[in-house]
Amino acid sequence: MAGASRILQTTFLPTFSKNPSLHTTRSHSHACCVPPTTKRGSFFDRIRCSVAAAGEDTAMAGVLWGCDVDSVDNAAALQAWLSESGLPPQKMGIQKVEVGERGLVALKNVRKGEKLLFVPPSLFITADSNWSCREAGEVLKQYNVPDWPLLATYLISEACLMNSSRWSNYIAALPRQPYSLLYWTRPELDRYLEASQIRQRAIERINDVTGTYIDLRDRIFSKHPDLFPAEVFNMESYRWSFGILFSRLVRLPSMDGRVALVPWADMLNHSCEVDTFLDYDRSSQGVVFTTDRAYQPGEQVFISYGKKSNGELLLSYGFVPREGTNPSDSVELSLSISKSDKCYKEKVAALKKQGLSATQCFPLQITGWPLELMAYAYLAVSPPSMISQFDEMAAAASNKTTSKKDIRYGEIEEDALQFILDSCEACISKYSKFLQSSGSMDLDVTNPKLLNRKAFLKQLAVDLCTSERRMLFRAQYILRRRLRDIRSGELKALRLFDGLRKLFK
Repeated sequence: MAGASRILQTTFLPTFSKNPSLHTTRSHSHACCVPPTTKRGSFFDRIRCSVAAAGEDTAMAGVLWGCDVDSVDNAAALQAWLSESGLPPQKMGIQKVEVGERGLVALKNVRKGEKLLFVPPSLFITADSNWSCREAGEVLKQYNVPDWPLLATYLISEACLMNSSRWSNYIAALPRQPYSLLYWTRPELDRYLEASQIRQRAIERINDVTGTYIDLRDRIFSKHPDLFPAEVFNMESYRWSFGILFSRLVRLPSMDGRVALVPWADMLNHSCEVDTFLDYDRSSQGVVFTTDRAYQPGEQVFISYGKKSNGELLLSYGFVPREGTNPSDSVELSLSISKSDKCYKEKVAALKKQGLSATQCFPLQITGWPLELMAYAYLAVSPPSMISQFDEMAAAASNKTTSKKDIRYGEIEEDALQFILDSCEACISKYSKFLQSSGSMDLDVTNPKLLNRKAFLKQLAVDLCTSERRMLFRAQYILRRRLRDIRSGELKALRLFDGLRKLFK
């Protein structure tokens, strides 16, 4: 899109031991991560009791701070605090809504092209925000912790201070358990997303978050247990903090792409039908967005989180738009070089030069597919006689190249299209199998809470798989039609050739 709203880390989550990038912190105030008016023992006793009460079901466990995802009980306190801290009077208020559980609703008439929000930088949470626990901030500064794990740790540090943190009203209004695939168990991912490529990306993301926490724990927290007690800085709290970051962190194009949590602005929900996004406005010196339609009092106001597929929206934000409403939707089609290919080693070597592998995923949309997919298909079906062109095909298959030349190899075009069609139909079969069996899933669940949870996850998966299969069906139709045209053209040419041959007998 023209600019970013909420940031989505789809392929890279840095752990500080592997990424030396530095965003230092300035800190002041209290000298430890426990409220100064609270005895350390009683505070951590409550945390231990909470963890024990959560039981063995980690998917149902939570943190001590935040609120229910659909709660607006803390909204009035949040808005009052924001107003006292410099937020101008707003034309919107937090209410329960049909789309997104809770969101910002117009309180007055809003014109098309009107700027709203004006959240000042003093209310942003960034890598440079002051730490209430000064020593903790200094320690992370010494270890050069990058932005994402730094912000995740900052959130936990401020959250555990309860009312002693400046951000207590904001944290109290955050969901106790964000909608995020980080909260899906591995069996749930395997069962509900078995047909979708989002499953593998979700597993990678969970592994990245887990690895980042273990990295922090082993290199920093274990050496400073008074600043980072295990009862607070644990895997469950990091699942929460990264869930918050993935779903609410904003990249601001006009501030050189700086990332920030922007209280109040992050209560806005996404709509595929709008294009407006959050950004910093230098003239008003605040985060704003410009409406691309008018709103009446009582209507929910939307922004765009970006031109993302339904799978990407589920991955970070935990929802799937209604089928057919997302013009940016896509499904990833996996293509592979056959190991039985006579030139398997040569083809894989050519791909590796471009940073690609023997198995590669490409996006399919209702409107078609990228040139890179076709180039990969050409390489996959090319015979040994075309070995001199393997590097050219691999380069064209790489989205890292600046050239978007549409290479064509007429002699193998039919084989390449058939190769894509075979892969497409194999995926359709997987989706159809899942959707056919989804109706009988979870009948063995007797716990009402678990039943509701699993029914909700299953519905998300069904919605996602239905939309992704729809795009595969569209690609299947286009591929079959193109193959039919090619083959009918060849048949006409053969008939013409036979006619000429008989004429000259």
